Amino acid sequence: MRMSGRTVEVYDLEGKLKGKVELPRIFETPYRPDIIRKAVVALQTHRLQPKGRDPMAGKRTTAESFGVGRDLARVPRVKGERHPRAGSAAFAPSTVGGRLAHPPRVEKKIWKRLNKKEARLALASAVAATGVKEIVESRGHMVESVPSIPLIVDDSIQQVSETKEAREILRRLGLWSDVERVIGRIKRRSGRACSRGRGLKIPKGPLIVYSEDRGVVKAFRNIPGIDLEKATDINVEDLAPGTHPGRLTVYTESALKILDEKFTRYEWS
Repeated sequence: MRMSGRTVEVYDLEGKLKGKVELPRIFETPYRPDIIRKAVVALQTHRLQPKGRDPMAGKRTTAESFGVGRDLARVPRVKGERHPRAGSAAFAPSTVGGRLAHPPRVEKKIWKRLNKKEARLALASAVAATGVKEIVESRGHMVESVPSIPLIVDDSIQQVSETKEAREILRRLGLWSDVERVIGRIKRRSGRACSRGRGLKIPKGPLIVYSEDRGVVKAFRNIPGIDLEKATDINVEDLAPGTHPGRLTVYTESALKILDEKFTRYEWS
């Protein structure tokens, strides 16, 4: 395991100091908010689905222009007599039921691509940003009572399986004030959003990065603002939601080792 030389405290579930651990070199990555933003936006575009229109939409009509000499606009008009649509404008973009001038097409490239090295640098930089207290504070997190940034906890947190116990752990580790910030800023959307599963706007609270799920996801998933992610599956949007780096993050000891192994081939400056 390649260490950075910087040591941080490790805490148990009681919030007491258990020992110290040396951080992996990934936490020495230069802070690059521009690359992080680029990577997050690229990830967000990958959730978009191609959409288009029927090529014949608005064109299924007999409409043709009457031409000149009738003191009428030269828009296409429906053929026939003695029925309501006869003589009414159709087909053209400016008419009722006409075609769209520039309809969306499935051929449009809506996914943004990202170079592999840029993606790796963005993820490494986002991880390093979680270890700088000033960046975490500037993102809006409540870190006054958090004993250490980044916060490293014992692997026993992965065996917690009840939400009641999870709340107590958050209080002991000084993270509950950030959860209260989230709860106090939850907003309800108006309109159809409620019936479509997105009725609430919930701010982002602490992120828990673990190596093995032995009940920890079940315990923490219903606490507002809390997200959990396996160290092998973590991405830059987890660490920098909304393109803003510096999320308040809790790492388990084993998760640190996985992150170091994930970046063993990275060219460090």
